[in-house]
Amino acid sequence: MNSRAVFFLIFLLCAGLLGVAFYMEHVMGLEPCPLCWLQRFGFMAAGLVSLLAALHGPHGVGARVYGVLLSVSAGAGLAMAGRQLWLQSLPADQVPACGPSVDYMLDVLPWMEVLTTALKGTGDCAEVTWRFLGLSIPGWTAIFFSLLVIVGLVMLFRPPTKPEWIQG
Repeated sequence: MNSRAVFFLIFLLCAGLLGVAFYMEHVMGLEPCPLCWLQRFGFMAAGLVSLLAALHGPHGVGARVYGVLLSVSAGAGLAMAGRQLWLQSLPADQVPACGPSVDYMLDVLPWMEVLTTALKGTGDCAEVTWRFLGLSIPGWTAIFFSLLVIVGLVMLFRPPTKPEWIQG
């Protein structure tokens, strides 16, 4: 499969996962915590990189550069999912205090303080509000981010290909 198709499929996957996140928020009524928002940004970044790569149709070094960008954006999302899974594993007496909503923080706090608070996570991040096949939401996002990191690394280390018009 050529790199354009791979990156387009990744873009569709990220768009679908973001659609599921918005469905869970607006239809199921699950309020996203700060780490959930950061994971969404990770999928947005991976999706944007993949869309640009699909439109560009890179070969050789270009495909490798997009592979690195995909791995980095997905790796950042994986770190956020890992942080949230760690918070969810803490005993109740060690869970940080719950904080204000992301919307409220954005209204009253400076941007860097919102980001710092979001990276630390709050008690809201430790709450498990939904499970599927025994995994919470960050468990599932960790799986998808891991797959995206692997695909990015495969794109980075796979043998170079020539454009179709050169192969003759």
